[in-house]
Amino acid sequence: MNWRILNWLILTFILATVALAAAQPAKKVARIGHLANTAATSVFNLTPFRERLRGLGYIEGQNLTIEYRYFEGKVERLPELVAAHQHEIIALAAKHRRPAIYSNSRYADLGGLMSYNGDRSEQLRRAAEFVDKILKGVKPADLPVERSKKFEFVINLQAAKQIGLTIPPNVLVRADRVIK
Repeated sequence: MNWRILNWLILTFILATVALAAAQPAKKVARIGHLANTAATSVFNLTPFRERLRGLGYIEGQNLTIEYRYFEGKVERLPELVAAHQHEIIALAAKHRRPAIYSNSRYADLGGLMSYNGDRSEQLRRAAEFVDKILKGVKPADLPVERSKKFEFVINLQAAKQIGLTIPPNVLVRADRVIK
């Protein structure tokens, strides 16, 4: 075979490989945060969860990262760990300029865009009523499933501005609380 033809074939192969590699979309890596008391209890409790994720095609270290945090029996560390996790989630959404709605108003208070959730005080009062019924002999299986009757909608205008989003006035008037 002629050396020129061989060199041309090798060069063509290299250029085609580089072009194909450049054309491949970057793999997305999903991130999950896990907060538990200890590593020992966490690994045991997460086994079915992790096995099911593998069955769904999520492989730790390839397309999935699970960030483990432990409070090691020091309950006083929980607020710090939860707050750090909340800040990471909010920062990630802002970094990628993604509008995100959260199920807890604390996220909006910390800089998240919006939250929509059932009224926590109402939920706790209803939980007390369920406990009362159980203590009086009602079987938990006989209690009805209920949902919140009152919801809270919070909008953070600073977060909206940060990602270049304008909240329409008709949405703002529906909010229970607007953070300016």
